[in-house]
Amino acid sequence: MTLTIQTAPGSSGYLDMFPERRMSYFGNSYILGLTVTAGIGGLLFGYDTGVISGALLYIKDDFEVVKQSSFLQETIVSMALVGAMIGAASGGWINDYYGRKKATLFADVVFAVGAIVMAAAPDPYVLISGRLLVGLGVGVASVTAPVYIAEASPSEVRGGLVSTNVLMITGGQFLSYLVNSAFTQVPGTWRWMLGVSGVPAVIQFGLMLFMPESPRWLFMKNRKAEAIQVLTKIYDISRLEDEIDHLTAAEEEEQQRKGTISYLDVFRSKEMRLAFFAGAGLQAFQQFTGINTVMYYSPTIVQMAGFHSNQLALLLSLIVAAMNAAGTVVGIYFIDHCGRKKLALSSLCGVIISLIIFSVSFFKQSDASSDGGLYGWLAVLGLALYIAFFAPGMGPVPWTVNSEIYPQQYRGICGGMSATVNWISNLIVAQTFLSIAEAAGTGMTFLILAGIAVLAVIFVIVFVPETQGLTFSEVEQIWKERAWGHNSGWGSSSDSNNLEGEGLIEQGSRS
Repeated sequence: MTLTIQTAPGSSGYLDMFPERRMSYFGNSYILGLTVTAGIGGLLFGYDTGVISGALLYIKDDFEVVKQSSFLQETIVSMALVGAMIGAASGGWINDYYGRKKATLFADVVFAVGAIVMAAAPDPYVLISGRLLVGLGVGVASVTAPVYIAEASPSEVRGGLVSTNVLMITGGQFLSYLVNSAFTQVPGTWRWMLGVSGVPAVIQFGLMLFMPESPRWLFMKNRKAEAIQVLTKIYDISRLEDEIDHLTAAEEEEQQRKGTISYLDVFRSKEMRLAFFAGAGLQAFQQFTGINTVMYYSPTIVQMAGFHSNQLALLLSLIVAAMNAAGTVVGIYFIDHCGRKKLALSSLCGVIISLIIFSVSFFKQSDASSDGGLYGWLAVLGLALYIAFFAPGMGPVPWTVNSEIYPQQYRGICGGMSATVNWISNLIVAQTFLSIAEAAGTGMTFLILAGIAVLAVIFVIVFVPETQGLTFSEVEQIWKERAWGHNSGWGSSSDSNNLEGEGLIEQGSRS
């Protein structure tokens, strides 16, 4: 069945009528400043995931008990992921109840306190508590930044602006490698590495005090005057009227729905089940196709490939991080020109090829090779190709899609749930990669990841809609069509049962 979307004022149909009113990525300095400010949360996210690999080497030197205990080492690394899961799960509710701005300020405070605790930790157990706090801040920020940016962005540049947050994540990872290198000869090495992460949080806190609340959140909370004041800084007067009409229509539809949304409501509504399945599935596949395996263990992978020099391994890892950031810049351009779905599919096809190259290089490599050799360089080529394909597509697409596929009332809670799926998947991969590589062999491990990437291609084709250039209401219409096959409202479970009883519902999703 062909999907037909009825355009409304403020929609992409309006922009088709007046193409000269399309906004470019750099077309509004106000929205760009808001995006960069919110994106500092992504910088914190990326820095924290990257810095611990270098810091742990020096933590083991300072605390003998850590050196003697693999469990403590794993706990120091993974406690931030545990905190991020909790932060992401609760961050959706914080966003919906208190707003995007206050959620960001809260995340900054928690992160900064965690950074201070880590830097001053007298023993590994206090350090672990600091890692938990930092993780909580990162988790809330990982939910808030994409939603905040998306809700303030014009639809025609929303993908690129949300992807800027992903650029900040990859930039944070690159920065962490630079900081690790800079502090290797400084007394209190790891304390500086971990403590300096509080600086961006303090800077963001100060800047966010001057930033507005999300105009969509304000409008839905009946603070229309404040919302319009923000919108006047984003749109010109001719388009402003249409955007206000569009928000008013969305508000009326929201008022017809249940007032308070719970986690269970996501699974009671067929539209929301479809939307959440697509969003959470993308987040899971982002991790299970191996990106943080590559980022966490890139020095180890390089050494596995036969390059046993620590300096060379760290240098190649720095290059990998730089390529990841550069690839995200490419993604910012293509995500609003090629679309989310095409970008994800082309990215995954390249990832599959790269992982197969990885696998072949490790299968063929001789254990006697000490200087890398042909297959060692083939593994490094696979590493470079992997980042080159992953960074522009599967890096930004899951975060962008999750910021735009949920209706206003569900956006915070579903964004938090899908981010939690991402963090749980991240933890599973980080905790199992080396063990699986040891048991099955590195070549077989990368072949398994390639198989998962094939499943991801099928998933994107079947379950993920194209949202390029669509307004939020047009995206909602896609899920209505897929769920019910006609332009019905967002039904509750009881509404669904009634419709089913009347034989009006045609099962299955459509595209």
